Amino acid sequence: MKHIYLDLWQTRAEHPFPGLTTHAYLLIREAGNVLFYNTGHTDELEHMGELGGVARQYLSHRDEVGPSLTRIRQMFGATLYCHRIEEDAVRGVTPVDVTFESREVHPGGIEVIPTPGHTPGSACFLVKSPHQKTYLFTGDTIYIGDDGSWRNGFLPGTSNKPDLVESLRLLRELEPDVVISSATGGRYPYREVRPGAWKLAVDEALASLL
Repeated sequence: MKHIYLDLWQTRAEHPFPGLTTHAYLLIREAGNVLFYNTGHTDELEHMGELGGVARQYLSHRDEVGPSLTRIRQMFGATLYCHRIEEDAVRGVTPVDVTFESREVHPGGIEVIPTPGHTPGSACFLVKSPHQKTYLFTGDTIYIGDDGSWRNGFLPGTSNKPDLVESLRLLRELEPDVVISSATGGRYPYREVRPGAWKLAVDEALASLL
């Protein structure tokens, strides 16, 4: 695992499909660590155990479902969260403990923000770190292409364009310092955002949808 911020660790890259790179992120908290997204690397899970384990795991959408969800539950007793619409996809692998449908704040200051579009139950998570950073975990709703441009997660035949447009406009009103997607081409899994630059980033991602 890679220690990227004082309270945040990134798992080693995985490549579920050609040209696709994924990571998971462990947020360190005294009340219990929180894992965003998913990883299949057993050695990374062992490292998480050394860091205090996983109390909660949040999935941003159904593409993060895999056998390792069961392993994480068995190793740590982690409580699994996802959007209600994504629950059926997750239950094919492991039970879901908590579902959500609306924007809400969970313990530890984790703000859950449903952002339908990439999939019907896609969600993002906004976390204010006590170390002067605000993290925005965006799943596949918005990410950075290998050319450095901001892109949206629209997949023809799968995604809903009007919903994705509205979700991006909602994200545009936030003020993150670090934007962290779940899947990219590999070069930019996360990026720091300068003050005032986030709206321009979202506008760039929106452009191909309008």
